[in-house]
Amino acid sequence: MSEQQNFLPGTQIEIINPNLKLGKIKHILFDFDGTISLLREGWQNIMGPMCVEMICGDHEPTPEIEKEVADMIDETTGIQTIFQMQRLVEMVRTHGLVPHDKILDEWGYKAIYNERLLMPVRERIQKLKNGEVSLEQMTVRNVFNFLEELKKRNVTMYVFSGTDREDVQNEASVLGADKYFAEIWGALPSIEEYSKEKVIREIIATHNLHGPEVMAIGDGPVELRNVKEQGGIALGVASNEKTGYGWDMHKRNRLLRAGADILVPDFSEYDKLVKYLFCE
Repeated sequence: MSEQQNFLPGTQIEIINPNLKLGKIKHILFDFDGTISLLREGWQNIMGPMCVEMICGDHEPTPEIEKEVADMIDETTGIQTIFQMQRLVEMVRTHGLVPHDKILDEWGYKAIYNERLLMPVRERIQKLKNGEVSLEQMTVRNVFNFLEELKKRNVTMYVFSGTDREDVQNEASVLGADKYFAEIWGALPSIEEYSKEKVIREIIATHNLHGPEVMAIGDGPVELRNVKEQGGIALGVASNEKTGYGWDMHKRNRLLRAGADILVPDFSEYDKLVKYLFCE
């Protein structure tokens, strides 16, 4: 890593913005997949090939199309799936490789993607229930310890996810994470009803919060940008979802570009992180 880095002494907690006003946090919004849960690990490897397949139809995929899809996914991580599928519809039309009458709308493509994604998710949930995998293997390292510490400090916590609301509520309940959150939001059937940006604005207005009293924690650029626009604090989690701990450098760079104030690879050092955030 070429640029100068600044870590809290003896930790992997990377301070990007040393001028934060800390110690005032009252409300925290968490992304879910890749920040708390690993149940959907590898979703990009399902969405990517599916998008390429829909764009190319009966034609051979090209490296250009594969790259275009990868860039789209990278850029839109954290937004509602339906918006990603809207982009897919545009790409299918632009490339013109699929007969017009075979092009689906965004809801049609979302149904195909969800069906493919939910197969491994359901499998993991079953393994968790059977005791074949542990809760630790299905969550980002030490996230529950981190949530416990925040709860002790009377922070109001929420989940806001791009995943369908019913699914994210079910998965939070399976992991036993639901008890920490005042509200678990996810995508709704009508696009207008929900967005991360809208949720942040409403929480700030309802509770009369100011800048550093609100924080977003996530592994996608969307939630970080949204909270920064409202003057809040952005904590990026550059989690390696395959292991559940350690840095994913691609994610780190994406979160840096999104304006993260602080970066962590996971919650291994939750105690030091909490002390830093609350100026203890």
